[in-house]
Amino acid sequence: MQTQRDVQNRIGSIKNVEKITRAMEMVAAARLRRAEQRIEALRPYAGAIRRMTRQAAEAAENVPSLPILQEHDEQRRVGLLLVTGDRGLAGAFNSQILRAGLRAASEHESDGRSVVYYASGRRGVSSLTFRGKELAGRYVGFTDRPGYANAREIAEDLMATYVDDEVDVVEIFYNGYISPLRQVVRRETLLPLQRASVMGEEDEEEEEPDRDEPAHTHRALVEYEPEPEEILQRLVPDYVEISVYRALLESTASEHGARMTAMRNASENAGELIEDLTLEMNRARQAEITQEILEVVAGAEGLTG
Repeated sequence: MQTQRDVQNRIGSIKNVEKITRAMEMVAAARLRRAEQRIEALRPYAGAIRRMTRQAAEAAENVPSLPILQEHDEQRRVGLLLVTGDRGLAGAFNSQILRAGLRAASEHESDGRSVVYYASGRRGVSSLTFRGKELAGRYVGFTDRPGYANAREIAEDLMATYVDDEVDVVEIFYNGYISPLRQVVRRETLLPLQRASVMGEEDEEEEEPDRDEPAHTHRALVEYEPEPEEILQRLVPDYVEISVYRALLESTASEHGARMTAMRNASENAGELIEDLTLEMNRARQAEITQEILEVVAGAEGLTG
């Protein structure tokens, strides 16, 4: 059994750890709120870009002539972008992205396709490098607060490799933010931006068109200057950048939520461990007192004897 001093030292160490985890939980909670606000602020702009891109695609006659919208005849090389964090101590936040990305890579390779890796966040870069994966792009140092410039850098690299036929498909893996307690791994095809994906479902906040009205009526009120094809050519890169930026923001919010939850669990576990050690310390103290009493009694009996 440990001595009373040993247990006291352990309790002191665990209390220091508990203070650190509670402080990290509070910091993560504050950063999470700011990340949620940034996601909410992005939604109107992202919705507007989506609508404008869809409407321009509906009006354009030569959409397939845009290289970024062309689907390659064969899918021989697949680009995988894994969005992780720069730091750990966030539970399974980083590991589940890596598992999902490596699982998808195995599926592609078993189908005869080669894989090109891109990683955002130091955790993803270091883990893939440790596994011997060669990275075509690595983006670090901004996961706590990603900016639009970071998303533009990533999007430009991915679009350039797609247009230059270096990859035929680009998939992105990131943690979608649902709540501080729940983050879901999302796997989305970023490129090619086929016509069907550009002209996707209406956003929930948009009003549904009158069903009795002809489908082409809402396009007749729009006059494009310059031509829709040129407008679409300018909008599509913004569409890709916004998609990457949204993934970065959701990943950041998910990271803060996961870290807040992990630190709360760590603090609760530390509290439980302190209670157990306090009980053990009391038992050690009681054993020491009992031993001292026995020694006093034995000494007294020796004197009287």
